[in-house]
Amino acid sequence: MSKKIQRRLGNLLSVKSLVTLTLTAVFACLALSGEISQDFMTVYAVVIAFYFGTQSQKMQDVLEGGNGGSQ
Repeated sequence: MSKKIQRRLGNLLSVKSLVTLTLTAVFACLALSGEISQDFMTVYAVVIAFYFGTQSQKMQDVLEGGNGGSQ
């Protein structure tokens, strides 16, 4: 159980995750103040789509037996 928690914390502290979490915090602050610009929304949407897209691909690779998605 401890190894699983350590691995998840390690994954959470990856650069990609830190950028996503930071942008989400900034988004929340801007949303509360009502000052979200269209440029920020565009960047935020791209980063979130990339983050969840890569997470989805990793899960799909695991479910397919880790073949890297090649057919």
